[in-house]
Amino acid sequence: MTTAPLLVLCALGPEVWALRGGDWRGSAGGPPVLVRTGVGRRRAAHAVRRVLGSAPGSYGAVVVAGFGAAVAPGMAPGDVIVADGVRDAEGNLFAVGSAADLARALKERGLTAHTGVHHTADHVVRGLERRALHLQGALAVDMEAAAVLAALRELRPALPAAVLRVVVDTPERELLRPGTLPAGVRAWRTLRATVPALVDWHRQELPTGAPALHHPTSSTLPQEAS
Repeated sequence: MTTAPLLVLCALGPEVWALRGGDWRGSAGGPPVLVRTGVGRRRAAHAVRRVLGSAPGSYGAVVVAGFGAAVAPGMAPGDVIVADGVRDAEGNLFAVGSAADLARALKERGLTAHTGVHHTADHVVRGLERRALHLQGALAVDMEAAAVLAALRELRPALPAAVLRVVVDTPERELLRPGTLPAGVRAWRTLRATVPALVDWHRQELPTGAPALHHPTSSTLPQEAS
């Protein structure tokens, strides 16, 4: 018996690029499948339905990964925020039970990881709106994760899922300021560095008795068309 590969969903091409170059050696089920969904809830939901609908049962776990904005003070570019829940703009909350295990795997790899609620917005969040989201309990904001989890709840509710965002900008240093470029480079490098932790987490999600396949590292990974 072997396990199915990891499905990794990213909104942007640079996020896919960062993850493709990571160290996926030992990845359970072989190399992961990386999918660029596009930005926003509609595109993300469509991508999940397309990918899972065309290959039901072909994936062992799903990760939503990429860059994001911190809404809590005290975060730094390059920090990783792992979701233990994702809330959408309508107030629906999707619990994510993987947070503790994934955060631990990230910390064991030397990364700074925080655990908390992500808010999925339908627009770029700035200024006082970020403060309001933090006061409502959020640590990070994105534009896709809630739609992915909603689709998974409908299509594959038992499929293990995780959500992480690498901080690019913070309430103290928002996008389009002079520090954005260095912060973006740091976040890109950190996102690539999360790969071994994702491998560790996926292996923890294997069904009992299911051996992981070990593959040599490769510079070319399977990728769904975006």
